Amino acid sequence: MTGSKPQRTAPEPLEGPVVGTVTGGTIIWFALFLIQLPFYGWYSAHGHAWWIWTCLAGGGLGLIGIWYVRGRDAAIKRAAAADSPDSADSAGSAGSAGTAGSQPPSP
Repeated sequence: MTGSKPQRTAPEPLEGPVVGTVTGGTIIWFALFLIQLPFYGWYSAHGHAWWIWTCLAGGGLGLIGIWYVRGRDAAIKRAAAADSPDSADSAGSAGSAGTAGSQPPSP
């Protein structure tokens, strides 16, 4: 190529309900596995038994994905709480009251 286009900066990553999305996908994979399982003979006779095992593998990998995204989500929330300027104030006052998070700190 003789000319080059100017480089654009990468957009910020989208954050959404990642845990719910991965959980929903995992449920769909397992549901597809269970729906196809009674027809294993037909799939096997026609050379499509791998479809069933693909659904099972998708469900298994989805379980790993759920574990991963839940840990990631918890780490993001911990980092946000640690970076929050009022996290030390609210933790100190709430910890002394014995009801963490039930009441906002008084001014």
